[in-house]
Amino acid sequence: MKHPLFDIPAAFRNGEHAGIASVCSAHPLVVEAHLRLSLASGRPALIEATCNQVNQDGGYTGMTPLGFRRMVETIAGQAGIDPDRIILGGDHLGTNPWKALPAERAMANAEDMVAAYAEAGFAKLHLDTSMGCLNEPAALSDAVCAERAARLAAAAESRMDAGRPPVYVIGTEVPAPGGAVDNLGAPRVTDPEAAIDTYRAHRDAFGRLGLDDAFSRVVALVVQPGVEFGHAGVARFDAGKARALSESLKEMPGIVFEAHSTDYQTESVLRQLVERGFAILKVGPWLTFALREALYGLDFANDALEGRAPRGKLMDAMEEAMLEAPEFWRNYYGGTETEAWVQRHFSYSDRIRYYWPASRAAAAVEDLRSSFDSKKNVPEPLLRQFLPNIGAAPSGGGMESILISAVQQVLKQYERAVTEGDASEP
Repeated sequence: MKHPLFDIPAAFRNGEHAGIASVCSAHPLVVEAHLRLSLASGRPALIEATCNQVNQDGGYTGMTPLGFRRMVETIAGQAGIDPDRIILGGDHLGTNPWKALPAERAMANAEDMVAAYAEAGFAKLHLDTSMGCLNEPAALSDAVCAERAARLAAAAESRMDAGRPPVYVIGTEVPAPGGAVDNLGAPRVTDPEAAIDTYRAHRDAFGRLGLDDAFSRVVALVVQPGVEFGHAGVARFDAGKARALSESLKEMPGIVFEAHSTDYQTESVLRQLVERGFAILKVGPWLTFALREALYGLDFANDALEGRAPRGKLMDAMEEAMLEAPEFWRNYYGGTETEAWVQRHFSYSDRIRYYWPASRAAAAVEDLRSSFDSKKNVPEPLLRQFLPNIGAAPSGGGMESILISAVQQVLKQYERAVTEGDASEP
C-alpha cells in the first residue's frame, strides 16, 4: 500500500500546494482535537511522539511506543475515526535520552528504541543522531550522524511490518527535543550546500549497509528555514532568506523539507513555508499552550460564576507540581524569582505541558471540570472576558468541548495553510 506521505514531494514537484501538519503531543485532549478535525476534513492525521516522551523505557509519559499507539487508537475509537487514517510518527529518534552514556551504549539503546517504534507500527520515523554522547563534541559531523542514522534504519527495517514499511525523515539542524535553551535570536537558515551534503552523506551511509530500499523511502530532510520561538518572542519566517535553500530541493529528488518549531507563526507564514517546500510542519507546544490558556481562563470564569474574583486555584496547583519536580524546567527558565515564575506559567516553550499528567495537576483539572460542568447557562459575556478567542461555549458539551475548540483553533490554521495556496506576502 502506498504511504500517504509519498504524495507530498510529488505534489511539490508538480507545482501543487500540498503539505501536512505534524502534531507532536502526547496530551490526550490534543490528540482528540486533532483526530476530530481529521474526521471532519477527511484528511490523514499525523501524530508524533518524541524519544523523551515515549520509548522502550516508558519516557516521561510512562508509555512505550505500543502503549502510545494504543492510547491514540482508543481515542480514535471514541471519536469514530478509522485507525487507517492515522499516521503515527517518531520524532528525534536517536541517542538523546542516553547522551550522558558512551556512544556505543547510547546507540544500542537507540537501536532498541527505533526497533520498538517500528514493531509498534509507526509509519514515519525521524532519525536524529546529531547529539554528541559522553566525551564527544556537542555537534557531530555529517558522516558520523549519517552512519549512526543508517544503523538506526537497519534496526527499524529488521522489526517493521513487511506489508507497511515506514518512511524516514533525516537531518540534524533542529533544536534538541523539548525546545531550545538559548535566548531567542534570529535563527541561521541552513546553508543550501550543507543540506545537500547531509542528504548525500545519508544516502551513501544507507547504501553501505545495503539499505537502498529504505533510503528510497526517505521523504523529508529536517532543516532550519529561519523559524523559532523563545520564552516571549517568535522569529518569523523570511521567504527571501530561505529562497536558496528552497531551490536546493532540485538536487534532492523525492523529498521535501520538514520544518520544526513552526509554533506561533502566522497562518500566512505557514502557507508560505508549504509553498516553498517546507511541507511538513511540526507543531506541539502551541497546542498545549492553547490548552493551558483555556484551562486557566476556565478556572477564572468558574470563580466568577460563583460570584467571586478569580483565585487562581489551578495555577497554584500547577506551581506546586512544577516546584515539586523542577527537572523539566530548571535548565530552561531563569532570571529573578518573578521572571522564572512567569516563564513557568506563560513561556511560549510551554514546559508546563510536562506536568499535566502529574497526580496533583490531574486532580486539580478534574475538580475544575466537575465544578464548571455543573454550571448551567454560562453567560457569553463572562466567558468572553476570560476566553476571548472562544466566545460562546460550544454546544454539545462543557469544559472538554471548550478545550478541544481552543486547540482546534490553532490546528485549523495549519489545516488551511497546508491545503490552500496563493499566500500573500507578510
